[in-house]
Amino acid sequence: MWVCSTLWRVRTPARQWRGLLPASGCHGPAASSYSASAEPARVRALVYGHHGDPAKVVELKNLELAAVGGSDVRVKMLAAPINPSDINMIQGNYRLLPELPAVGGNEGVAQVVAVGSNVTGLKPGDWVIPANAGLGTWRTEAVFSEEALIQVPSDIPLQSAATLGVNPCTAYRMLMDFEQLQPGDSVIQNASNSGVGQAVIQIAAALGLRTINVVRDRPDIQKLSDRLKSLGAEHVITEEELRRPKMKNFFKDMPQPRLALNCVGGKSSTELLRQLARGGTMVTYGGMAKQPVVASVSLLIFKDLKLRGFWLSQWKKDHSPDQFKELILTLCDLIRRGQLTAPACSQVPLQDYQSALEASMKPFISSKQILTM
Repeated sequence: MWVCSTLWRVRTPARQWRGLLPASGCHGPAASSYSASAEPARVRALVYGHHGDPAKVVELKNLELAAVGGSDVRVKMLAAPINPSDINMIQGNYRLLPELPAVGGNEGVAQVVAVGSNVTGLKPGDWVIPANAGLGTWRTEAVFSEEALIQVPSDIPLQSAATLGVNPCTAYRMLMDFEQLQPGDSVIQNASNSGVGQAVIQIAAALGLRTINVVRDRPDIQKLSDRLKSLGAEHVITEEELRRPKMKNFFKDMPQPRLALNCVGGKSSTELLRQLARGGTMVTYGGMAKQPVVASVSLLIFKDLKLRGFWLSQWKKDHSPDQFKELILTLCDLIRRGQLTAPACSQVPLQDYQSALEASMKPFISSKQILTM
């Protein structure tokens, strides 16, 4: 049993879930890995000690910053978004969960402040993003291992860098890995106004693909449609329109899609399957409706459709760190060419985190909440 003071010290071991370790005054094996030669720096972080409603269990706390070891990098967080997976982790219903207490946030961009003596690939001033989920990005500063970070160009927009590591990567891999699509082919997706959906629209346009983008009906549907079309969406239709018989005539002027991207589940996913060309694939990467994917027997038999799943964390486990870095650089090239922009964002100061958390869980909110430090 450790005997500790009431403060917490934060450090992220390489390739492990980041935990909160007891601060000065602790007695245990971890205490010897930190230098007590200097007064520890204080940082602010959004911490949760148990699972539940994010607006209730997340607290803004002062933490001590660990000393920089030989292979460590000290960073100042610049901006970090609130993603659905972040909310799911706090609620306790995500596939991977960090040890508690934990700092929230899996994505963001930071600037290097200092590096350890063994660090060779990074220097002060560089911009970096997390290599994997679980680092805890909702804080002002942190000390991470060098291999837990990926350098990104500092000449891309801040919001693009902050939202680079999850949604655009998911969109790109789904477009590339399941069907051999050619320019002129079409893709259909639901949740098209989500972060992934907006990235799919833009990356598809850059690849010469045509998109059919399904969204839930809402009071400002025309405004949303115009915004998605400004990103490169060819068609924006509602869930209700997708179910109408006249959809049979829709594909007289464009090829039936061979790829469907499903983030909703339930009836919405069934309707996507109905629109697929024979032999097509539906990739499920989310389940916003919290309902199972239902595929009719006739569609599976007579159209020979394929049902697949995608999870970026698993893709990274199955590929090398260099392959993920290559993916990041490919997306950065699209950003530089103006072919990929950040999703619609609302920047919120860290201290106003509660309003940001609440907004991120409201329906029909197309603006991603980004915490600024």
